[in-house]
Amino acid sequence: MAFHEELEKLKEGLLQQRDELRVKTSLAKLEAREEWEKVEGKIDQLLAKFEGFGEEASEVSEDVLEKAKLVGDEIKAAYERIKAHL
Repeated sequence: MAFHEELEKLKEGLLQQRDELRVKTSLAKLEAREEWEKVEGKIDQLLAKFEGFGEEASEVSEDVLEKAKLVGDEIKAAYERIKAHL
C-alpha cells in the first residue's frame, strides 16, 4: 500500500472514532443531566425535612434518621454515577 493511501486510511479511521466518541459523549452528558434532575428533587426533599426538624433534631427518632441516611446514600450514589458520565 502506498504511503498516501496509508495516511488516508489513518485519517478516515481517526475521523470515524472522533464521530463515534462525539455521539457517546453527547449521550453521556444527556444521561448525566437526567440523573442530575432526579437527584436534585431528592436532595431538595431531604433538605426540606432537615429544615423541619429544627431545634427538635435531638428528639428525632432512629427510624427517621435511618431513612434520611438511606436517602443520603442514594443521592451520593447518584452523584457518583453523574461523575462517571462526565
